Amino acid sequence: MSTTNTPVQIDNIRAVGVPVTDQDRSLDFFVDTLGFEKRIDVLMPGLTVRWIEVAPHASPVTIALVADVTLPVGIETGIRFVTRDADADHAGLLARGVDIDDVIRWPGVPAMFAFRDPDGNGFELIEGE
Repeated sequence: MSTTNTPVQIDNIRAVGVPVTDQDRSLDFFVDTLGFEKRIDVLMPGLTVRWIEVAPHASPVTIALVADVTLPVGIETGIRFVTRDADADHAGLLARGVDIDDVIRWPGVPAMFAFRDPDGNGFELIEGE
């Protein structure tokens, strides 16, 4: 480990990668089902996979839909999205056939629920502003 005094200059998060088995199916899920924007969709040079980033409209951080057969899918991503109305979004996602858990209400904690993408990757949606 280096002991140099040069400061690290990381000051933001660009994207969080989520492993997927079918980029088109995942893109449809995030854009058509969740209402995200497609920010980037380009073929990676020399490969048959694309670099795809999606995000909620106002979010500076994106989700990269990573097609890499060496990465496991069906994982708990640890990603928490924010909604203004957990109950309304829960009903909407349930009506769209999303694999979803019940809304959780704990004292002093915002309403939230877990859901999964078509590969079984887990996410949470938490009520907030």
